[in-house]
Amino acid sequence: MTEIKPMPEKSKGPVRLRRSQVDHSTTDQRLLDARGPSDWVHTDPWRVLRIQAEFVEGFGSLAELGPAIAVFGSARTKPEHPHYAQAEEAGRKLAEADFAVITGGGPGTMEAANKGASQAGGVSIGLGIELPFETGLNAWVDKGINFRYFFARKTMFVKYSQGFIALPGGIGTLDELFELLTLVQTGKKTQFPVVLIGVAFWSGLLDWLRETVLADGKISPKDLDLIMLTDDVDEAVAVMVEARRLREAEGDEES
Repeated sequence: MTEIKPMPEKSKGPVRLRRSQVDHSTTDQRLLDARGPSDWVHTDPWRVLRIQAEFVEGFGSLAELGPAIAVFGSARTKPEHPHYAQAEEAGRKLAEADFAVITGGGPGTMEAANKGASQAGGVSIGLGIELPFETGLNAWVDKGINFRYFFARKTMFVKYSQGFIALPGGIGTLDELFELLTLVQTGKKTQFPVVLIGVAFWSGLLDWLRETVLADGKISPKDLDLIMLTDDVDEAVAVMVEARRLREAEGDEES
């Protein structure tokens, strides 16, 4: 019997490409790469319209989302791994606490969180991104938006999430985590809870921040107070619920 190989495919914003139509670069890459002294004159101004369209689509799709929590983590986490079960539990319990769950829409940890939220009857959101090789949005995303540009996608995460839970992950997870902390530290975003699930995985990073970065005066003690570390999904969800209660209480006082 002839083996049937999976066909190559990828998303470019709302466009789906398969087989010979798949290219192996990304829109972000083409934007940021230099192509000669004057090529940008003929291309970059038009990209502004495409960038604008991504923001309009994202804002229009998520404006009425309601309270939501972003869940980050590795796309490489296998379904049989304990981190997958933790992410699924987090998605389920966030949905049961009346939060929408937002992920990057991919496999692994993202799939698990979307699955937990969807199966619990919650709102399961996936914000996908064009990559050279990708699997598309996972099957548990109930509302998905595909982006060409990382910065547009990241804006949607920050704008529509009231808190962030990060499970063990790689460079993408670290990028998202440190960008969030930078936004709070610099006052670009009012403070929101950031919880790391996985004491064994994250402790080395936090120890380095404390013993090297803080000790050398590169950050202040309050910067580390932005992060909570736990192995308990219930504790992570409770932090999000309490933060929502405080926001609502502040809103009542202002009104």
